[in-house]
Amino acid sequence: MSTEEQPDRTPEGAPRSLAEALRTRDDHSLSALLRTRPDLITPVPTDLTQLATRAGTRASVVRALERLDHFALQTAQAVAVAPDPAPYDALLGLMAGDTPDEAVTAALPRALGTLREQALVWGPDDCLRLVRTARELLAPSPQHPSPTGLGPTVAEATAGMSPGRVQEILTTAGLPSTHDSVSAMASLSALFTDRTRMTALLSAAPAESLDVLTRLVWGPPYGQVTAHPAPHLRWLLDRGLLLPTAPGTVVLPREVALHLRDGRAHRETAPLAPPLEAAATHRPQAVDAAAAGQAYTALMTVEELLKDWDEGGPAVLRAGGLSVRDLKRTAAALDVSEPVAAFWVELAYAAGLLASDGEADERYAATPAYDEWLELPTAERWTRLATAWLTATRTAGMVGGRDAKDRTLSALGPGLDRSAAPEVRYRVLALLTGLPEGTSPTADSVLARLRWERPLRGPQSPQAPQTPPTTQSPQYTPSTPSTPGVQGAQRTQNTHSPADDLRSRLAQWALSEAEMLGVTGRGALSSHGRALLGLPTGTTADKADLPAEPGDKLPAHHQHTPAAPLEPLGTAEQAAAALHAARLLTPLLPEPLDHVLLQADLTAVAPGPLQRPLADTLDVLADVESKGGATVYRFTPASVRRALDAGRSASDLQAFLTAHSRTPVPQPLAYLIDDVARKHGHLRVGAASAYVRCDDDTILGEILADKRSAPLRLRRLAPTVLAAQADPAALLDGLRSLGYAPAAESAEGDVLITRAHAHRTPPRTAPEPVPEGPPSPDDTLVTAALRAIRAGDRASTAPRKATAPAPGGSLPRTSSAETLATMQAAVLTGEALWIGYVNAEGSASQRVIAPIRVEGGFVTAYDHTADEVRTYPLHRVTGVAELADDAR
Repeated sequence: MSTEEQPDRTPEGAPRSLAEALRTRDDHSLSALLRTRPDLITPVPTDLTQLATRAGTRASVVRALERLDHFALQTAQAVAVAPDPAPYDALLGLMAGDTPDEAVTAALPRALGTLREQALVWGPDDCLRLVRTARELLAPSPQHPSPTGLGPTVAEATAGMSPGRVQEILTTAGLPSTHDSVSAMASLSALFTDRTRMTALLSAAPAESLDVLTRLVWGPPYGQVTAHPAPHLRWLLDRGLLLPTAPGTVVLPREVALHLRDGRAHRETAPLAPPLEAAATHRPQAVDAAAAGQAYTALMTVEELLKDWDEGGPAVLRAGGLSVRDLKRTAAALDVSEPVAAFWVELAYAAGLLASDGEADERYAATPAYDEWLELPTAERWTRLATAWLTATRTAGMVGGRDAKDRTLSALGPGLDRSAAPEVRYRVLALLTGLPEGTSPTADSVLARLRWERPLRGPQSPQAPQTPPTTQSPQYTPSTPSTPGVQGAQRTQNTHSPADDLRSRLAQWALSEAEMLGVTGRGALSSHGRALLGLPTGTTADKADLPAEPGDKLPAHHQHTPAAPLEPLGTAEQAAAALHAARLLTPLLPEPLDHVLLQADLTAVAPGPLQRPLADTLDVLADVESKGGATVYRFTPASVRRALDAGRSASDLQAFLTAHSRTPVPQPLAYLIDDVARKHGHLRVGAASAYVRCDDDTILGEILADKRSAPLRLRRLAPTVLAAQADPAALLDGLRSLGYAPAAESAEGDVLITRAHAHRTPPRTAPEPVPEGPPSPDDTLVTAALRAIRAGDRASTAPRKATAPAPGGSLPRTSSAETLATMQAAVLTGEALWIGYVNAEGSASQRVIAPIRVEGGFVTAYDHTADEVRTYPLHRVTGVAELADDAR
């Protein structure tokens, strides 16, 4: 008899269904359920029966199982292989085995409480039941072996066996024959679960037979035999220690495996989360200083990126995103690797500072929000980037990988959203908060903790083949059936390295990105990073006696308990946290300087960050030669010409340098500015097709004689004028490439000053994160949903005294006259009624109302279901019934 076919063994007074179990919960418990499984209130169920039904659907159960920690999942797997219903002692035996385990004994109530809270297990301790869908996913079967490695029970494995063969097994096993197969299987099961008799039976087994059992005991429990098995296999088959499930296939019964395992469902249990290991411990002040330095570098990197794209960035690929060549150019411009460049590009995009311009020749450029961002204080600019990183689902680490169609994933392109990314970032940072301030963990211990917390969030690649056990017997071959669904995810986890696990990769990227962004410093969470998460920033320990060397053990008073999971903050809370983080970061950032140091080798040294007007002007006047703690600028003829083209005169440049240099303007730099200015505008380019004029005809002769000017197709119109078959812009660029310094002029002969043009996209909003399922409901939604569910459940379960039978038993059905008369009588008596109602959209519902007034074809009543006064058209009421006396 299968588990589902067994007679009901529910104790008197215990709930007989999940819906009944939910009805016994208080509002706090139901609210916790709705928060941990938000898909259950999307949309809001009409009553607790519908809530229970939704909680048992496959998609919802799989999502709930994926959010269990390792030990809670092991507990659910043990319930799946336990008798249904299972007493608590039987579950404890499956988890701890014959030898008492204090850690398992202490942790099991918590794990069972988690399963109960998430409505995966229901019933009292003496009658534990697993939700049917979860049992189907986790219980063993030939098609879906259990993650525990256990096979079917004796009763399940012998369901199709002939009665004669069953009696032969009983006789060989030394049991008396019975009159039917049911009692025979019960007798055999009793033998296999009796430790004393099983030990005596196995003591007589050949050594080769015991070896076969040893190879099968931890799974997979299936194997193949030939039509004429060897004597040691025949010995097992004759006594039911191996049972045939199909021609040539045998299985080790669950009861036998549990005896060989000393009663344990799992080879190893993990009741406690792996501890975080300290890699190094630093003074919190040093951590904050390092993080602040990284934060400032992050801001400068994003500014440099968008400044490089100021006049229009790379073109957008037809499929979206940056080309590999453009990403390489960006990486070279930022002096970083391509993966790091992809991170900065994606961060600017996530913060709404970067987007495509939407033109016919679509290119990437800064958005108007970038100009607003530049005007913010430095610390607030950082919090804008850090907040965008925390909540973004786009994952820069995926750039360069392949999608499901084997297409390369490009930066800013589609396919980079990973809905689990924000949750992993928050969880990684939450783990850092569980360490003493200034302590950085080892990456391996962080990954081990995450894998314990979400064991089913395994790799996204296809399942790797599992190596089956082998035996020396040529007549026996273990069989490994496929394990799709939840079991496949669990077993795949054990056959992949951590690097193949998407969740582990997300965690590794989170650690490195937090360091680059300045949320952490030297691997430890900074004070402003802690504030950004909405956590208190007070010191938790005496920092003087923290160990400072990697590998040192933490003192006993610094051993922290595992950090509780962090939840993403709401909009208002996140804004307050960002302001707090900005206040903590501001004093750690360097003050912008208003001066540079000019040197005789045509360079200028900025000993720190520069104020914005000075930095912007210097970026036009000179080229950045090197960056670091101090930035070195170099003055060249081309850079000085760029400043002159932007409308500055030589005297302006000399005055600017004199005002902002702590050293005198070197003579070589003054000569360079005067020399470039003297030549600037000597040649004039205007629009005919285009022309060049110059008072010195020898210069025009040199240009005509230069072979490099041939593409411009120049010809002399007059001693001082050349005509070109090229537009003025191309002519300007061509002459400048020859080493001249021409200036453009208008039709009136005036010099045209070309100023730097900042290309901006139309207003763009930052990309919305792609959520992983329904978002976590807030308190208002949970309260409203719980109120509606309770009211609907009262309406659906209230005892009724029907005035007419309702077809199908769903809604009451009465004639219009009966409905009107009953309503009017209820107004006089003040009694509540049960009605069926169909709204304008045709949706039917049932309600409990207390009529107040009936007139004009409408009834005004207090609706107990909605907990408010409403008015209903009488023609939409399908029928009415009085409530039973005990329900009033």
